[in-house]
Amino acid sequence: MPNVGKSTLFNCLSNAKAQSANFPFCTIEPNLGVVNVPDPRLQKLESLVHPERVLPATVEIVDIAGLVKGASKGEGLGNQFLGNIRETDAILHVLRCFDNDNIVHVDGSIDPIRDKETIDMELQLKDLESIEKKLDKVMRAAKTGNKEAQKEEATLLKVKTGLEAGISVRAIDMERDDRRDFIKPLQLITDKPVMYVCNVDEGSAVSGNAYVDKVQEAVKEENAEVIVLAVGMEADITELETFEERQMFLEDLGLTEPGSARLIRGAYKLLNMETYFTAGVKEVRAWTIPIGATAPQAAGVIHTDFEKGFIRAEVIAYQDYVTYGSEVRVKEAGKMRVEGKDYVVKDGDVMHFRFNV
Repeated sequence: MPNVGKSTLFNCLSNAKAQSANFPFCTIEPNLGVVNVPDPRLQKLESLVHPERVLPATVEIVDIAGLVKGASKGEGLGNQFLGNIRETDAILHVLRCFDNDNIVHVDGSIDPIRDKETIDMELQLKDLESIEKKLDKVMRAAKTGNKEAQKEEATLLKVKTGLEAGISVRAIDMERDDRRDFIKPLQLITDKPVMYVCNVDEGSAVSGNAYVDKVQEAVKEENAEVIVLAVGMEADITELETFEERQMFLEDLGLTEPGSARLIRGAYKLLNMETYFTAGVKEVRAWTIPIGATAPQAAGVIHTDFEKGFIRAEVIAYQDYVTYGSEVRVKEAGKMRVEGKDYVVKDGDVMHFRFNV
């Protein structure tokens, strides 16, 4: 919704100073921020390797303007927003879970469940439109006796029924193969993984409040993450100059790290991503791969030639690297493994690839 703290949160995450003001449609063009994924393992590797530079993994965050009732029919800046959302891989849905008479709410009162349902309904209506268009084509093919089309028709009808009942696609129960083959290619908005960000007042930053409890109850069937953040406080933290000042501020509030760090890591997990490292004197770097990627696929993230000409990977578990303190000592201890094409990379592996093109 407008005025729930999206642009303020975006500024905290990206330090790109998106305009934030107390009226709807302040954000018209989506702002784009590239955010580093906080990972203490990188600092540890840096202290052991002393490289010339360190490159963390990154996530791109898009700040999209607030949606209003009727967006699916083009109200407000509806069609443009829905287009922007469709292009993302996951959704961070900011819900206002604080009272403040100075910040207007477009619907006149604070009710995060109503807000969530308003947005859900607009997104579901848009998805319903996509499903109905697709069904028109598939039904014609199904009538000819095409078995695959009949299977697709049954899946689409199931999703249509769910959407009509106000259920988001991600919460509709279906066979994994059917979801992959028939639903994923449609890029439905309510099929995207979602994290609900409950924007609370400073006093509720550690343990939440009654609004947050209601949100957690409302989304428990949805296969979604819920995170509690005091966005105004996060904005204050980013204004502090030094790391020490930020830590003192957090400790006073009973927190160990900024909520924004938890959110970025959560978003990374939401995208089903994990990290492997390369470590040498030139650079220590975190690389992003989908969970379950094989060694050649991981190599391909560095360069497609690495995947094409993959011979083998030399792999050190992160914990072994830390325990022995250097690549040389790991080798001496016999803890470096040589892995082939079928090796599934584990989060935190330190890798070196041999390839030939």
